[in-house]
Amino acid sequence: MQLTGVETQVLADTEAVAAETARLILDAAADAIAARGAFRLVLAGGSTPLAAYRLLAQAQADWAHWHLYHGDERCLPPDSPERNSRAADDVWLAKVPVPREQVHPIPAEQGAAAASAAYEPVVAGAVPFDLVLLGMGEDGHTASLFPGHEICPGPLVMPVHDAPKPPPDRVSLTPSALCRSRRMLVLVTGAGKQAAVARWAAGDGLPVARVAVGGNALVLLDRVATPSMPPEPDLG
Repeated sequence: MQLTGVETQVLADTEAVAAETARLILDAAADAIAARGAFRLVLAGGSTPLAAYRLLAQAQADWAHWHLYHGDERCLPPDSPERNSRAADDVWLAKVPVPREQVHPIPAEQGAAAASAAYEPVVAGAVPFDLVLLGMGEDGHTASLFPGHEICPGPLVMPVHDAPKPPPDRVSLTPSALCRSRRMLVLVTGAGKQAAVARWAAGDGLPVARVAVGGNALVLLDRVATPSMPPEPDLG
């Protein structure tokens, strides 16, 4: 299938999406370091990005020139397993020699408003990013930009309150920041995403669609997330 306004690729399964994501990240890193001496990557939360991070933990790369940021974060203590930064550290960053001063977690434990203000200059000093990694929720949200929530047009980082999934308080990069990137990867996996993908294909103004169109995005879907490709029957 093809989503309007963005490049789209359908892969066999979640594992194939993770493998292709890891490959594209490594290729983008090599190109950015060769061209500009640094690679600036925005990380996403969720199971499929974590699968890609596990593959990166086994890879060889010029880690000393990687600079890592987060697209969003939950307002939880820094050591909470529900934090995006903690999950990325556990499966990947604790296992490779990226300098810790080049890993930039969102200080969401300060609260949504204070953390947004603190992260704004960090993002301002990093854009344009070389690559932004995003996922999509079953409601069509991406990062912590949810349907029906006002998206601040000016700031690069915004506080999020009353999120429809816990925790209610979060911090998110805005489209103004996410779209200031040389390339964007949007990962969509699982049968639970079919309805949102169908809405996206029909032109519904979901947050993920708005961001992807403005971000030079490649959308990687697995087969079961694609409405026109139902799951294969279990013959076992």
